[in-house]
Amino acid sequence: MKKDKTLYTEDSIKTLSPRDFTRLRPATYLGSNEYSTQLVKEVFANALDEHIIGHGKEIDVSICEENGVCNCSVQDHGQGFPINVDKDGETILQAAFDRFNTSGKYDDDGVYGGASLGLNGIGAKLTNFLSTKLLVRSSDGKNFEELIFEDGIFKSRETGKDTYNEGSGTLVIWEPDPQFFQNYRVNINELKKLFEDIAALCPELTINFIVNYDTFVYHSKNGLADLFDKKVSKKEILNKRFTAKKSTENELIDIAMTYTSDYSETIIPYVNYGLTEAGAHIAAVKYGLTRQINRYASANGLLKKNDDPLTQVELSEGLVLAFNVKAKNVKYDSQTKVRIVDLDKTLINDVINNEFVDWLNNNPKDVKTIVNKALTARKAREAAQKAKDNIRNTGAKNKKFISLPTKLVDAYSKNRNECELFITEGDSAANGLIAKRDGKTQAVFPIRGKVLSCRKAAVEKIYGNQEISNIVKAIGLDIDKTTGKLIYDEKKLRYGKIILAADADADGYDIRLLLINMFWWLCPELIINGHIYVAIPPLFRITTKKNEYIYLVDQKALNNYKKTHKEQFIINRNKGLGESSSEELAQYLLRPDTRTVHQLLINDIEETDNLLEIFMGTKIDSRRDYLLANANSIPINIE
Repeated sequence: MKKDKTLYTEDSIKTLSPRDFTRLRPATYLGSNEYSTQLVKEVFANALDEHIIGHGKEIDVSICEENGVCNCSVQDHGQGFPINVDKDGETILQAAFDRFNTSGKYDDDGVYGGASLGLNGIGAKLTNFLSTKLLVRSSDGKNFEELIFEDGIFKSRETGKDTYNEGSGTLVIWEPDPQFFQNYRVNINELKKLFEDIAALCPELTINFIVNYDTFVYHSKNGLADLFDKKVSKKEILNKRFTAKKSTENELIDIAMTYTSDYSETIIPYVNYGLTEAGAHIAAVKYGLTRQINRYASANGLLKKNDDPLTQVELSEGLVLAFNVKAKNVKYDSQTKVRIVDLDKTLINDVINNEFVDWLNNNPKDVKTIVNKALTARKAREAAQKAKDNIRNTGAKNKKFISLPTKLVDAYSKNRNECELFITEGDSAANGLIAKRDGKTQAVFPIRGKVLSCRKAAVEKIYGNQEISNIVKAIGLDIDKTTGKLIYDEKKLRYGKIILAADADADGYDIRLLLINMFWWLCPELIINGHIYVAIPPLFRITTKKNEYIYLVDQKALNNYKKTHKEQFIINRNKGLGESSSEELAQYLLRPDTRTVHQLLINDIEETDNLLEIFMGTKIDSRRDYLLANANSIPINIE
């Protein structure tokens, strides 16, 4: 008789040890298992807690990847563990690494004052249980204790006099077990960002980060100011930032705020020196800032009598905010501690209602700048809503359909991901492309010369621009009425590739750059996710003795051709796209096997935005400074 698996039996209920449960369900404590980075964060958090309470001014972190093994280590110079001291059958050091619910961080009036990052006492065990090997060596400056674990199981202990004379501290070395991670390696860039932030929050700390024998040192002299200088670059629009630091015996808030010319907000929220993503602390800070700015704006005539109060969304445009809150009894939603369920907001409210109000009263010009930027954001949303209404029209039975621009010659494939949209300079070039295109997958949309520069125009003018409005209609993405930007949705995107085609001359370069700037403003994800391409039409056409045509992209390609071809040939400077025949356009723009089309790739989002701000923004000084600094490295072709 077949056993009914839906019925409970004495074998159905199992009791797992903390180690076995952690290895069976690692995501319970680990969160994402894409990389083993969380293990480094857990051990680093314990080292950081030691620094925060006054023990040790350096932390050494090392990542070495060799022969398919990732070797990680964290060394603090704190007080060390009590050495070889029994705790219910194990030493305190061993219990800290293999016994759940064992920690020195549970008492509000204990060593860590109830306000540590390693709040739950789980991180060291988690690292041990999910590693093939782990070694921990701790010293109180006189004696040491060294333990070795394999697969989270205790194997050996060594104790003795500490003859290294390196002072007290704890060293943890481990190898993440690949079976628990999609990629057992560590996300180095994520750690670099973390250490940069932590150094700014802890100006007396030095973090030495060794990656495959390369050393990166993180130390800040000016705290949050150093962090802000890097984040805001030359885009800051306030004359004086708001900064405040206030503390009690076991609580603290360190906060800084400014505004930039950007349209997005940047919030760097730390709680007990741990980076978070969302929660009550962010809501409390933003609510307080919004309330006090509105009070000041109303009292000082920056808002008209009938104006609605500024919203958090309107005030978030260009906002750069960083803060660290140190508090007791913080409630997190998981061991990764990225979402705050609740915390004491008394100190937050106190700083905003006092120090921030003083800043508002003492910096009227900066407050006016903030209010005006928020009012511009309000106009932008209203313009975006109008644009959305114009782009989406109501048809039969109230079903919405897309109203495509009349100049668009569309592709008919239902698989929109295989479709290409050519945005080309001029009707003549467009007509040539239309004559030879693959109607199933290739669409053509002509533009008249140079489009509007989105970084120099008000948002209502951007959406009021007919060509930009038509491009938005053509690509099919919705407009977010709260931000005025396009909502990236690959399912709604009508073209997998958007190819920018302009002449191979100075004007053509400018047109392409304006289009790139437009897409970066409208929806940077289109570029980041690889949908934007640039067609490179040839500058030269070679006519051989056999009357065959060979197209060369630039002067360098022509020079190389001359070196390798000694027979007679004729060199023609290629015409603009509008003067090329449809067959020529097909050869160097349409046919995948003969055309030159480059995908735009982004390695550094922040640097890309900074460069576009320099080249296409309103500040002439930044552009001049860049050109002067890089003049010698810009290649110049002389024919």
